[in-house]
Amino acid sequence: MEKNADLSRWALLSIAVAIVTIALKTGAWLLTGSVGLLSDAAESVVNLVAAVVAFIALRVAARPADDDHNFGHAKSEYFSAVIEGVMIVIAAVVIIVTAVDRLLHPAQLESLGIGLLISVVAAVLNGVTALALLRAGRTHRSITLEADGRHLMTDVWTTAGVIVGVGLVALTGWLPLDALVAIGVAINIVVVGFRLIRRSTAGLMDVALDSGDLAAITGVLGRFRDGDAAIGAGPGEIEFHDLRTRHSGRLRFAQLHMLVPGQWRVQRAHDAAEDVEAALRDVVPGLVVTIHTEPIEDPRAYEAWRR
Repeated sequence: MEKNADLSRWALLSIAVAIVTIALKTGAWLLTGSVGLLSDAAESVVNLVAAVVAFIALRVAARPADDDHNFGHAKSEYFSAVIEGVMIVIAAVVIIVTAVDRLLHPAQLESLGIGLLISVVAAVLNGVTALALLRAGRTHRSITLEADGRHLMTDVWTTAGVIVGVGLVALTGWLPLDALVAIGVAINIVVVGFRLIRRSTAGLMDVALDSGDLAAITGVLGRFRDGDAAIGAGPGEIEFHDLRTRHSGRLRFAQLHMLVPGQWRVQRAHDAAEDVEAALRDVVPGLVVTIHTEPIEDPRAYEAWRR
């Protein structure tokens, strides 16, 4: 996989689906007058704006490194995910305000059958698209695609809740159910939005790699430290310390110090570092590794970087 692969085609899919679902859900709301269906249509408008933002972020992230951005543009994806999280929360607030107004001013619902059928079609479209985006996000380690997929999946659950609420209104005739279901769905949306914001801001703060990747990295270093790796060094002849890792969009970085015998020639130390880097990339594909080589006999070599 290219590190700067252009994934914006997935955002185009999301944009197209958002336009179709807005038309469907708006039609369902106009037919029924349901505030629940209105809130569902409003969230689809947010989906469209978020998909456009995701498209822009993914195009920026695909740009190669340049003189002003030596490590590439991958972090632009985090900005997209933060914006999407904020928009999810805003949509939820709008839904709650609309639902409270409907609680205070109940209104009869009409043409429920066709309205609910239209909503089901929109939910299926969103569900299929959400699963495709989530799969692509995991494959390419793209938080933007994953955020968009989670947003669409939230929309699916929103629609499901609204359908249940409107269906119960049709069965019981109790009009406040429509607004109460909309409020419950909005609260769930707020939770999803805040979780997305928290994860995105963590990426902007250079959060360390997850426990699985860290375990794989330390396992490789342990093999070299124990002399099990085929680089001509015995147990205890090589040491590692000051391992630091971080995420940057879909990229992952690791840097560490490698301590070798001071009498080694530069070429031998360099070859050993190359072997360590290759082994690390085998267990964490796409990992960008930086190794600083130091003499194992020098006490200064054991000093760790701290701000």
